Amino acid sequence: MISIDIYSRTPVYQQIIDEMKKEIVLGILPPGAQLSSVRELSIELDINPNTVQKAYIELERQGLIHSVPGKGSFVTEDAGAQIRRLIAQEESERIRAAAGHLASVGFSEEIILEWIHDIFRNSKGENYHD
Repeated sequence: MISIDIYSRTPVYQQIIDEMKKEIVLGILPPGAQLSSVRELSIELDINPNTVQKAYIELERQGLIHSVPGKGSFVTEDAGAQIRRLIAQEESERIRAAAGHLASVGFSEEIILEWIHDIFRNSKGENYHD
C-alpha cells in the first residue's frame, strides 16, 4: 500500500513513483500486476488525480509500467530487474565515492573493507562484533 508524506520536501508524484518502485522490487507488484486506476489511487491517497497521472506517466516513460487503453496500467515483465540495475549503478557510484574519499584521507583498504563487511553483516541482522 502506497503511503505519502504531505510534509516531505519530496514531491507527492515522486513519492508515488518511489513507493511503486519499492513494491515492484519487493514483489508486492509482480510483473503483469494491474495498478490501481488513477482515479482509485487519487481517492485512496486523497490527492489530485493529475498528481497520480504524472507519476504513472513517469513510470511508463521509465519502462516500468505500460498502459492498455480501456484496461489500465500494468507492471512490465522486466521492471524489477530494471530497478535493481539502476539501484546497483547508483549505489556503486556512492560506494566508490565514499571509498575514494576515505582512502584520500588516509584510511587503508583493509579498514575500509572491514567497515563494509561490518555494515553488510549488520544489515543482515548479525551481531558483527562477536
